[in-house]
Amino acid sequence: MSSLKKILTLLLIATLLITQAGTVTVWAQETAEVIENEEEGEELPFEIEAQSAILIESNTGQIMYEKNTDVPYPPASITKIMTLLLALEAIDEGVLDWDEKVTVSENAWETGHVGSTMFLEVGMEVTVEDILKGISIVSGNDACVAIAEHLYGSENIFVQHMNAKASEIGLTNTRFQNASGLPEPEHYMSARDIAKLSAYTIETQPKILELESQRKFTFNVEDPQYNRNPLLGHYEGADGLKTGWTREAGYCLAGTAQRDNLRLISVVLNSPDERTRRSDSKALLDYGFRNYVFETVTGKSEVAAQAPVPDGKTKEIDLITAEALEAVIKQEDKDRLEKEIIIDKISAPIREGEKLGKMSITMDDEVLSSVNLLASEDVERSNFVVIAFRRIGSFLGNIATGTLNRIKDFFE
Repeated sequence: MSSLKKILTLLLIATLLITQAGTVTVWAQETAEVIENEEEGEELPFEIEAQSAILIESNTGQIMYEKNTDVPYPPASITKIMTLLLALEAIDEGVLDWDEKVTVSENAWETGHVGSTMFLEVGMEVTVEDILKGISIVSGNDACVAIAEHLYGSENIFVQHMNAKASEIGLTNTRFQNASGLPEPEHYMSARDIAKLSAYTIETQPKILELESQRKFTFNVEDPQYNRNPLLGHYEGADGLKTGWTREAGYCLAGTAQRDNLRLISVVLNSPDERTRRSDSKALLDYGFRNYVFETVTGKSEVAAQAPVPDGKTKEIDLITAEALEAVIKQEDKDRLEKEIIIDKISAPIREGEKLGKMSITMDDEVLSSVNLLASEDVERSNFVVIAFRRIGSFLGNIATGTLNRIKDFFE
């Protein structure tokens, strides 16, 4: 082809591009940073003797193992996690004080005659701190009734608040009939709900671990009573959470341990004996610590992306993470993570802290964790003339880019 023909052809292409161009539309921007994938290793089978069990990571709620997780079972004294949660929240709210005195009723005293007790007596005045230690360490049923009555006047009203809190947290297979976990019809929890409640309580009321990790407690008797949690002092990093046993419930345990930045929660329900409860719980935790790691991809309030603001006085804005972006993955999968950023359609005015997008960690197209991306500053809307010139410039820039690409393709 002669040089003249080439030049005429190029001019024709440019003319067609200009005549066919239309209105410029600003779309949501989507970007993704991908790390090369590797083949996932085969997960080994994992058997648990308990009728129901679950293993989760506390911060993210990610499930590592599950068996009959949504089947409701009598939870026995694991119920007391909710009782402690409400009491600790009341302290945070200023409704209760650690040194405040609780007067023991006859009803609380009578409850102490069934199952575990901290040996309260009628009319005794006991500090809130001792009551909560009695619930946490020796699982006192009398202490549960005493704090319930002190907070709301009766155990029945306290139980209403327990069920309301269960609904608020999102426990879908839970129903409480008392504050202690003594057997009653329609008093039940699922393993998933117990794990979720445990994670919520640890996150919002970390004081519970200080209470539950204590090995012994002496109150109103000469000899100390010992914490029944078989993990304490025998499993590295164990610091909670609650055991339970009744004939109806079998042997139960909501256990938790932390190593480095990885906190795991195991739940076993309806185990046949204490040995099995202990061995199942240790096996679950061992499995998690040996096979999983906790990865922080981006910290809280870190700049994750920049986004154009076509109609703003500032042409570009930093997007920061609302929370830390974290995930729990298998050791061998660390290099298979994908990070995806989706930026919403942006238009000024923008206010600092406004949600403008989302950042996710995925693996094999499954979203493991997500956080919102927020505006780092205010951006006011620019005037009409500036916006118009920007759009014209963008329009012409797009035409020029397309033309140059076609020229390049033509000569290649």
